[in-house]
Amino acid sequence: MSATVFYLTAAVATVSTSMVIFSRNAVHALLYLIVSLLAVAVVFYQYGAPFAAALEVIVYAGAIMVLMIFVIMMLNQGDAAVAQEKAWLQPRGWVGPALLSAVLLAQLIMLLSTGPAETAAAAHYVGPKEVSIALFSHYILAVELASMLLLAGLVGAFHLARQKNVDRAEVHHAD
Repeated sequence: MSATVFYLTAAVATVSTSMVIFSRNAVHALLYLIVSLLAVAVVFYQYGAPFAAALEVIVYAGAIMVLMIFVIMMLNQGDAAVAQEKAWLQPRGWVGPALLSAVLLAQLIMLLSTGPAETAAAAHYVGPKEVSIALFSHYILAVELASMLLLAGLVGAFHLARQKNVDRAEVHHAD
């Protein structure tokens, strides 16, 4: 049963990731990316890393995706973008991610009902202490580089949004 759950979760992750690549609009791609990240979290939980699964959901599927949606909103294109956003919110755009998420939810309920002893029987348990020791000893340089990269991305997004607002203000003053 464990192998079946793994392969079904991997199939959901593969399908949703391919939909991220082939999706034509950014919001649908973000929805499929969230489903893909949730599938990876289910795999982490299945193999005895519930802390990594929780971090995957909180950090990636939560915070990073909200940040991407805010960037899309900051780069607002005017009235045409509002009409396009209304078209994106039609139910047909949510059917695929909703079905894949329902499959993941069913798998997660099945994993939680079997208990942690069965799901992590062949895997080594990785808790918060082990993760923090690894991150802040062996991988401290990678952690610091990732934080600098995120800071550079934040400053760049702020500069792009500010520059667009300054350009709009100059157009209004010229009239």
